Amino acid sequence: MPQTKPIISIENVVATASIDQKLDLKDITKKFPDVEWHPDTFPGAVFRLRSPRTTTLLFRTGKMVCTAAKSEEMARKGVKTVVQTLRKGGIKIKKDAIVTIQNIVASINLGGKISLEQAARTLPRSMYEPEQFPGLIHRMLDPKTVILIFASGKLVCTGCKTEKDVYRAVNNIHSMLEEKNLMIYD
Repeated sequence: MPQTKPIISIENVVATASIDQKLDLKDITKKFPDVEWHPDTFPGAVFRLRSPRTTTLLFRTGKMVCTAAKSEEMARKGVKTVVQTLRKGGIKIKKDAIVTIQNIVASINLGGKISLEQAARTLPRSMYEPEQFPGLIHRMLDPKTVILIFASGKLVCTGCKTEKDVYRAVNNIHSMLEEKNLMIYD
């Protein structure tokens, strides 16, 4: 049985959204001087919010990418707040944005050390090349995610589309490490 419960922290939720209409980025930057837009270097305008603390990229196509959210709910709220703010500022937006979570990145502390050489030999779909990268790369099939495993017992989980899948992936890998006696506790 595990000695400690993993400490899981959602670090970044990336969501895409669409309002199904074109956006006039020049008009938006006139009405919102804090919105950054440098079309010669990047096609998207950068819309930063203080609450919820997120950054949303706006594109002419009406597509958006929201980053820096700490939960699925925060990402959805970030996009909704951007759309409401644009409307209040006189930008006509007919439909509410349809938001899709694309990726969730979480950091995890398992509370014990991990033998990476042993783990690389034991865990399926794992790659460990310490000369290239200090962590073991484990590709989990269900849920479909990539977990970076470090000797310190810290992990990075990426590729999940729901927070529930993050917790499921962490519990799966933790159980696997425990069952195969790859965890070392002080």
